[in-house]
Amino acid sequence: MPRRERADMTTPSGWETVIGLEIHAQLATRSKIFSGSPTTFGAEPNTQASAVDLGLPGVLPVPNAEVVRMAVAFALATGAEIGLMSAFARKNYFYPDLPKGYQISQMSYPIVGRGTIDVALEDGAIKRVGLTRAHLEEDAGKSVHDAFPGASGIDLNRAGTPLLEIVSEPDLRSAIEAVAYARQVHALVRWIGICDGNMQEGSFRCDANVSVRRAGTTTLGTRTEVKNVNSFRFLERAIDFEVERQIDLLEGGGRVVQETRLYDPDRDETRAMRSKEEANDYRYFPDPDLPPLVIDEAFVDGVRAGLPELPAAVQARLIETHGLRPGEAATLTRERASAAYLEAMLAVDGVSGKGAANWMLGELSARLNADGVALTEAAIGPERLAGLVARVEDDSLSNRAARRVFDALWNDASLSADDVIDRDGLRQVSDTGALGALVDAVIAENPAQVADYRGGKEKLLGYLVGQAMKASGGNANPGEVSRMMKERLAAG
Repeated sequence: MPRRERADMTTPSGWETVIGLEIHAQLATRSKIFSGSPTTFGAEPNTQASAVDLGLPGVLPVPNAEVVRMAVAFALATGAEIGLMSAFARKNYFYPDLPKGYQISQMSYPIVGRGTIDVALEDGAIKRVGLTRAHLEEDAGKSVHDAFPGASGIDLNRAGTPLLEIVSEPDLRSAIEAVAYARQVHALVRWIGICDGNMQEGSFRCDANVSVRRAGTTTLGTRTEVKNVNSFRFLERAIDFEVERQIDLLEGGGRVVQETRLYDPDRDETRAMRSKEEANDYRYFPDPDLPPLVIDEAFVDGVRAGLPELPAAVQARLIETHGLRPGEAATLTRERASAAYLEAMLAVDGVSGKGAANWMLGELSARLNADGVALTEAAIGPERLAGLVARVEDDSLSNRAARRVFDALWNDASLSADDVIDRDGLRQVSDTGALGALVDAVIAENPAQVADYRGGKEKLLGYLVGQAMKASGGNANPGEVSRMMKERLAAG
């Protein structure tokens, strides 16, 4: 099937795309949801699966209290309903990597009910996406198909790993909206500390339910589910492919079959895996080994007290108190680490919100990208960078010299901005008396250029300012030099 270019990936006229996402966020606990087995990634196969995880006879699951706390934290962060009484059920199906023959999940009584998430789109619009539910469940194991010639291996380390499955309403209308929503959820679960969000390790995975319908109709089309997409780029490509495939089918007189599909990034296409099951196919029934999970308002209040200030509140404060633009505030609060770095800079006297944001989004971001390091590993901490920004803002340092100081700070953690400025003689001259004498000297030494300027050749101002900057060794404040030069030349 020929693919349109990325810029052309909009739903064709006459059609509407309907998308809902099911996001599986692995909860950042040290042990599994119903056993004390560790959840460490990368352990040797089958070394972190206990008798409980395997469902051996005579063992009983015991809910992990930390899993419950994290689910409630998500509900509070999204303004969602909280199920003070929730229940676990058995979802029955057979897979080689599901040793019990069923998965413990939640069906009729999830711990998190309806809520909403506001998503900032590329054009600045806000899209409100409904949450249907978020329920707790255990992960299955993993089938390994490339380790043994002619055979598959089973690694049960993941069996019993705690997941929060976050189910959206079918409110999304394009792959771009779906990715923006997924990114928002990804940022939120990391912000409140319930998931590390590592997509490469499978800690954050998306299933996309995709359908199309004729524009103007309200009846939902037949949907397909694209399973286990583990990157935002692949999510966008998978949805775009599936939308195009379904429209081509319907326009050609065919019909869409409800099924589960897999996205193949090498071929940039989705492929059928199996027919799509309905809830009754899984024969859900209450788990007889697990009584209803009951929490009270005191427990919820305790979780609420431990929540950090949420991104939307931080953004509003940065805009109102420190004058950041909405886009700057949104970018700098995508991660708690960058928000904390910014707040630490703003705590230093003489640093404005604009100055801190400019340097974080400019020079610091460029250097982190160039060196391939995370902000938490930056060679310049927020207080040292704030010291540099303060000198720029009090006119002690030109922007050009500031980049030189930044390089020195990055390469030597023992130095402060003032150390470098004094060592290298970079302090900018802004004293009006000294600058006035400098400007007067340049005017006296360049009578021909001064006459030409006054005769209408205004471009010569740059030459005269340049002469003054050269005479100062580059340390004069260029803005002040230009202003004073204009004043004196105008005075005649």
